[in-house]
Amino acid sequence: MSWDPRPVPDVTPESERYWTAAAGGTLLVRECQDCGLVYHYPRSLCPDCFSERTEWREASGRGEVYSFSTARTMRGWPEDDLPLVLAYVELEEGPRLMTNVDADPSAVEIGRRVTVEFRDVDDEEIAIPVFVLEDG
Repeated sequence: MSWDPRPVPDVTPESERYWTAAAGGTLLVRECQDCGLVYHYPRSLCPDCFSERTEWREASGRGEVYSFSTARTMRGWPEDDLPLVLAYVELEEGPRLMTNVDADPSAVEIGRRVTVEFRDVDDEEIAIPVFVLEDG
């Protein structure tokens, strides 16, 4: 799966470290030091207790498909990359993130184990996390 000409994220000061880590092949999540919640999308306030005492944590990059849908047509998306599997992946660390699963849609199932990979874009400081099916 190529990434270009797909859209790339707007990097904000709050998410910059996340995208820089992804460019280096590392998936980050946030962990609240007050309530212990591990969460994604990266933001400085805990979405559960609103604490500012949050820290970056390296995720394993492994999880399972929580939910998914298959897009067979998508305006502006490269036809060579269709159909596209859009999914929520539940990471081993707990949070769920919306992503793509780079696989034949007929092989994707809820509960199927996946591992993160990163797709490069023109901006060297960003990479896009997508997931692939684990064997078995």
